[in-house]
Amino acid sequence: MADIKAFHAMRYTKKAGDPAELTCPPYDIISEAERTAFLAKNEHNVIRLELPKGENPYNGAGETLRNWLSDGILQCDEDAGIYIYEEEFLTAVDHGEKKSLKGIVSLVRVEDFAAGVVLPHEETLSKAKQDRFELMKATNCNFSQIYSLYIDEVGETQKRIDRLSAGTPRYEFSDGLVTHRLWIVNDKLALEAFRADFTDRKLYIADGHHRYETAINYRNYCRENAIWAPGSEFIMMMLVDMAHPGLVVFPTHRLVRDFEDFSAEKVLTGSAEYFDITPLSGAEEIEPQLKADYDAGKKAFVFVYTKDGAPAYAKMTLKDLAVMAELLPEKSDASRQLDVSVLHTLVLERILGIDKENMANQKNLTYTRSLEEALQSAADGTSQCAFILNPTRVEEIGAVAAAGEKMPQKSTYFYPKLITGLVMNNLEAPIED
Repeated sequence: MADIKAFHAMRYTKKAGDPAELTCPPYDIISEAERTAFLAKNEHNVIRLELPKGENPYNGAGETLRNWLSDGILQCDEDAGIYIYEEEFLTAVDHGEKKSLKGIVSLVRVEDFAAGVVLPHEETLSKAKQDRFELMKATNCNFSQIYSLYIDEVGETQKRIDRLSAGTPRYEFSDGLVTHRLWIVNDKLALEAFRADFTDRKLYIADGHHRYETAINYRNYCRENAIWAPGSEFIMMMLVDMAHPGLVVFPTHRLVRDFEDFSAEKVLTGSAEYFDITPLSGAEEIEPQLKADYDAGKKAFVFVYTKDGAPAYAKMTLKDLAVMAELLPEKSDASRQLDVSVLHTLVLERILGIDKENMANQKNLTYTRSLEEALQSAADGTSQCAFILNPTRVEEIGAVAAAGEKMPQKSTYFYPKLITGLVMNNLEAPIED
């Protein structure tokens, strides 16, 4: 099924500086202040390529890339390889459980979703795809890898990964929150073994839906315009076992705003038909209460609003999941059983009238991963209310994708994000047979 390949990764040379000063998180979570700070660390930071600014940002990125290649700041590896990448991190900033996530970075043949080889789980926004398409046209590169999962019931690939990364990594550095490590595998037998592992596997996109859809569009653009670009038939991916103990998914909370006649009482009254509503005495109860329902397999979230000028909190636990089958008969059980589907269908759509087009345009609905930001937004009136969710389970993500369906936008947040700029894919580099 999945066709993976070793590749001649484009990497920074020693001339560029310290990898910790050259890399950055994915473009879509970087503020302008953070972008400026990355450039202050090193003028060759990959942010200049991944998130260009200026009057002609995409052309500027293309010119910067060509200059860096010419000046020896970047170069493609002579030998094709597959790159083992590890992130070691705490599950919460400065505290929490210590975890490690390890997978491989390789090329993957771009397949239409209809082929059933690479499966999405989340809806996307057009603006982001157009931005990434223009950047690909100007640079002919992937600067960041798409994060995908695979199923390996016997764990053979992970055993191979662990054996091949037993020695000293090529790179090891910390960005303050995450320690990043990279090993390079050039042994042809190992490369063939990895490739053979995936011939019967499907890949499930965890993070990077916009970039993958852009890769499909760019491949089609090259074909339709007779552009010789064999590299456009492939995309760079980080592949991780779906059963890996280091996988962490955070929830993405919903913020409601800009309703002329918003009424928290209307939300509570309308929800009573479907939910058991439990008032909470304070914000400190939110996480333990939600976790208890999560561990019990219940569908629940917390409604945060203002009552008599003070913050108020109500846990809403679904009474009977059967209502979802009645309201969404066209959907699979996998989709109907998601917490986010319950919230969107029974509360956001039926009670608040926020339809799918409204959600896509973020007219009355915005998102945040930060519980603190959600609570503050509801407290200071930036939002009229917030809905605090539990995380989506990894197996739920796979089940929705396998059913050929997609979750609403911003349903998952895999943590930590993959680093950008450690290995890159220059689509003009040779493609291995």
